[in-house]
Order: sequence, then structure tokens, then C-alpha cells
Amino acid sequence: MKINESPIRSKSFDFAVDIVKFSKVLKANEEFELAKQLIRSGTSVGANIREAQRGFSSKDFIHKMSISLKEADESLYWLELIEVSLKIDTKELKDKCEELIRILVAIIKTSTHNS
Repeated sequence: MKINESPIRSKSFDFAVDIVKFSKVLKANEEFELAKQLIRSGTSVGANIREAQRGFSSKDFIHKMSISLKEADESLYWLELIEVSLKIDTKELKDKCEELIRILVAIIKTSTHNS
């Protein structure tokens, strides 16, 4: 499998696209700061995964994947906050984010065990 065909890479990219689209809804509701925070963390997941796959060592790979995991968890926080405080349905995005978190945890555990 080529790096570009990596399921985590394509899922994180799709998640980032969905986050950018969702941020337009937030901006339409004049929730600029929440949109900014969510875009930052939501797009960072995939950016760090991409960096990890070009890593120089297994330690570098694990480190970048761990950053992706932290960014995914932060994204989940913002989505939960938006849902509760603004009463905007974020279930689909939360589900995608939770899936990314599960995959990242598995990748990190496997990579740590194998290194």
C-alpha cells in the first residue's frame, strides 16, 4: 500500500474537509473563535499524520502520530462544546473524530510495541 492510499491519511483528510465546511456554519452564526479553534485542531490531525508518514525514524513517527491523537481529542472537545452550548448537531463529525482517535491509538500502540 502506498502512503497516499493509507486509510488513516484519507480519513483524516476527509475529516479536515468536513471541519472546514462545518466552520462555515459556525461563521454564519458569528462563532468566529470556535470556528478558528476547530479548524486549527481539526486540520492539524491530518497534517501531522502526513508528516508522520514521512518521518525519519519510528520514534519520529510515533511522536507525530501522538500529536495527531492530541489534536483529534481537542477537536472532539470543541465539537462537544459546540453541540452543548450552541445546540448544533455535531454527531456525524464526532463519530468521524472518534473513529480517527481509535485508529490513532491502535497505530501508536502497535508502533510502540514494534519499535
